[in-house]
Amino acid sequence: MTLKPMPSPEEVLQLIPSGVSLDTLRDKGVVPLRISGGVMSVALSALSAFTEAQLIASKAGMSCDTEIYPASDIQHLIRSLYDIKSGIVQDTLSSIEEVNDLSELARQEVMSDTVDAPVIRLVNGIIVESLKERATDIHIEPYEDRVTVRYRVDGVLLDKYSLSKGHQAPVTSRIKVMANLDIAERFVPQDGRIGISLGERMVDIRVSSLPTQHGERLVMRLLDKARGLLSLEELGMKPDERKRLEELIRRPNGMILFTGPTGSGKSTSLYAILQALARPQVNIITVEDPIEYDLPGVGQVQVNDKAGLTFSSSLRSILRQDPDIIMIGEMRDFDTAHIGIQSSLTGHLVLSTLHTNDSISAVTRLIDMGIEPYLVSSSLLGVVAQRLVRRICPHCREEVPASGVILQHGIGMAWRGKGCEMCRGTGYIGRFGLYEQFDVTPEIQAAIAEKTPSSELRKLARRNGFCTLLELGIKAVANGETTPEEMLRVVGEV
Repeated sequence: MTLKPMPSPEEVLQLIPSGVSLDTLRDKGVVPLRISGGVMSVALSALSAFTEAQLIASKAGMSCDTEIYPASDIQHLIRSLYDIKSGIVQDTLSSIEEVNDLSELARQEVMSDTVDAPVIRLVNGIIVESLKERATDIHIEPYEDRVTVRYRVDGVLLDKYSLSKGHQAPVTSRIKVMANLDIAERFVPQDGRIGISLGERMVDIRVSSLPTQHGERLVMRLLDKARGLLSLEELGMKPDERKRLEELIRRPNGMILFTGPTGSGKSTSLYAILQALARPQVNIITVEDPIEYDLPGVGQVQVNDKAGLTFSSSLRSILRQDPDIIMIGEMRDFDTAHIGIQSSLTGHLVLSTLHTNDSISAVTRLIDMGIEPYLVSSSLLGVVAQRLVRRICPHCREEVPASGVILQHGIGMAWRGKGCEMCRGTGYIGRFGLYEQFDVTPEIQAAIAEKTPSSELRKLARRNGFCTLLELGIKAVANGETTPEEMLRVVGEV
């Protein structure tokens, strides 16, 4: 039997009787579809929900007729109803001043239409809207006469809402209550976590508060469990790049570093590698600050400086745990780097990150931290410098004449996104990685031990096909993957 097409969410919203919440429809798996001749047709996925369908129709004063639909279709329609009703941020701004008793605010399901307190609905709306726009961070920034809410989408901060100064205290307090922070302490930085759900979708939020001149500034990092962890194949590496990296990580010992600024995807790459290496025969232990995702089959240690559990002290203890592979979240100082290198020289594969502008500079950085050149040359297997570049929206891309630096590299035409509804007017959807890989060959090992300058190391690396981030970015522009402006914004001109 052919199913009738479901009506639009706007039509369905008008059919829901007063006193019936979307939460109830979602939990019971039923939704009203249409009314004809005093009979309400209600969709359900299983006959066990027949009683609930009858109750909904009776609350509207009608008899009930049921239609069987796939559960996925019903839930998709209900999610659309939530999307309509979650557009509440602007609607609740005028009523937020009515909230006085902040101590009564508690954790709740954020995708709910049964919340009464305006401040809760406002904060829930900000979170739900950020996830709809694929944001990775929410910034709540107080100024002298206003509070600005910004989302970081595809690595770029976008202004979203401007709240009055009167909204600052209730919004800040609500978020701190959700994160189990001390709402009475306003002059000391605090960190916390929030676990929220949107129906069946689970999201972890890291919250950081920082006292500023005009009040507490909050940043919330969103970790969407639905997106999951990426595999090596999903990182977006070119086939030859992935093959070279896979050869490195299959080595029994040595050190592999990922470099780049904050937000360039280093941790994502490390997690992808650990997933590829995790198996029952191997003992993998990580030291992280913070632990972003749980990795099955991997022992993960959370750094706690207040308790004396630093990167270096954790590493000393880890070495007594008989590990095969060690992942260090970041090499911050001499102690951490020294222990990591010693571990790589004693039969362990060590993975870590370092803050440098390119891959070859990692050698100089380690030496500047106090590591002897001969130790660097003996332990280092390779370095990957990476950047995340926004991808041109495929729905509104158009070809335009190239100019400036791109034109100088022999590229006459480039692509850009005009801006459309799909990309919310930005011209970009999603990001992809640029991976500058520096493999340490025997020839380069000898050069590092002799304190050869970075410029000479680069010349040696080019013999093995080394490409700089700028060269990789220019190729991406030539292939129509990103715009010249975006490439130069992320990579620069040098």
